[in-house]
Amino acid sequence: MSKLTAITSDFARAIEHLGTEHFVPTIADVLCGMVNADDATVIVYGHEELPTISFARPLAGKEESSLATYLTGPFLLDPFYRAAAYDQQFGVFRLADLAPASFRSSEYYKNWYKHCGYEDECGLLIRLANENFINISIGLTSEGARFRVGQAKLLASIYELTASLCRRHFLEVLEAQKKTTLRERMHRSLAAFGASVLTRRERQVVELVLLGHNTRLIAEKLGISIETVKLHRKHAYAKLDISSQAELFFLFMEALSHWSGDPDTDPLIAYQGGQ
Repeated sequence: MSKLTAITSDFARAIEHLGTEHFVPTIADVLCGMVNADDATVIVYGHEELPTISFARPLAGKEESSLATYLTGPFLLDPFYRAAAYDQQFGVFRLADLAPASFRSSEYYKNWYKHCGYEDECGLLIRLANENFINISIGLTSEGARFRVGQAKLLASIYELTASLCRRHFLEVLEAQKKTTLRERMHRSLAAFGASVLTRRERQVVELVLLGHNTRLIAEKLGISIETVKLHRKHAYAKLDISSQAELFFLFMEALSHWSGDPDTDPLIAYQGGQ
């Protein structure tokens, strides 16, 4: 059987399961098989709520709580999530295509990503209806494994078919709502973090630090010098009473856990009031 025939047969099997609980596991297996990947996770980003896991398997080396933790806040720093939610980028992307060069030294990586069981991933970001989208995350788990450009191109060749099937399947799963949602408010919480004590530029620097950008990249994004970035970061850390990126990451997560949900309120206020 040729590779094309095998892929056609696999997709025909997935189509048979449209609208059933078997569709998502089937399409995940098909995509993994195409690029000899080790695992897949399907995350649904609904317009009205926090993300939900549509499909995931227990994986050797994956901490059981890692995905649950991701859903409570770290997803805001996920390069794949930000590409779709903030930059409206949909398609097939490798982690290397979206993450900053310093990603693997970021606190997001150290405190969450490296515990999720994946060494590298390739995501199919698919827009659904009314600001909903999904990420079919295809993972490699072997130490040092990386997706090749050719593997991403192979997944890209069947992206439109996959996206069309997923839109049909999730049409009845997600109902769009136009009101301000919890997920939208959490977006604002990241931008508002530290607003009660930091200047606008200090907040911008802090947000980019949380997202894993190094000093040089922050300077480029904000159009300021590296020394100015260092100065803003120093002032911000002093005002927040922290001294490292690790402390910043944990402060943000702690503040988010105390946050009232008011998009116009600095999450730090509730956190500091509860101490």
